Amino acid sequence: MLELSLVQKISIWALPVIFAITLHEVAHGWAAKKLGDRTAEQQGRLTLNPLHHIDPVGTVILPGLLLIFSGFVFGWAKPVPVNWGRLHNPKRDIGLVAVAGPAANLAMVVMWILVARLAIIMNSAFISRPLLFMAAAGIFINAMLMLLNLLPLPPLDGGRIMSSLLPSNLSYKFDKLEPYGFIILVILMVTPILSFVLGGPLNLVIGLSMDLAGIPPGVLQLLLSRSG
Repeated sequence: MLELSLVQKISIWALPVIFAITLHEVAHGWAAKKLGDRTAEQQGRLTLNPLHHIDPVGTVILPGLLLIFSGFVFGWAKPVPVNWGRLHNPKRDIGLVAVAGPAANLAMVVMWILVARLAIIMNSAFISRPLLFMAAAGIFINAMLMLLNLLPLPPLDGGRIMSSLLPSNLSYKFDKLEPYGFIILVILMVTPILSFVLGGPLNLVIGLSMDLAGIPPGVLQLLLSRSG
């Protein structure tokens, strides 16, 4: 059975992961700017240059270790700064700024589907195969980031959206969970709970996207397998 070396996997995953987490954060900053807060722009964060968004742990160390030891890849960038008080309508706009990140990941899923279709049309052994592998990685990481961030848990995007939708008295109480949000997320990730909650939707999104892209199922399995 065909296997990919660690170097090959890094070269395949690097661009999709960097773009997924970079554009996710830029989308937050762009939405905030449109809604009245220019903090991200003033701090030079409305740029597609990944060097302005790299978090040493979330963008480099964690994805690298996961790729080496598990085949699974996940990461994050430095959060884009948002001054909620500058937004035109803070309660409403907090939700709109939050939803911009997952929306960007959904747009990138569509983009990678188109890249895969283009690779199939090109039918070049030298170009098509690497593009198909990269597209599979792009679909996976963006679907994962989109659905994970939509969990209604502060400070994830889903938590911000939930807070924006709740009545003010309930929103205030809900926001008190934020200091414990990371701890709760870690507990969810190290137990079967997260897989139970996200497994079905994630498999549905990835499966449908792979079918639309024309990518064989074995491609993603190969990318997620542990390197020998």
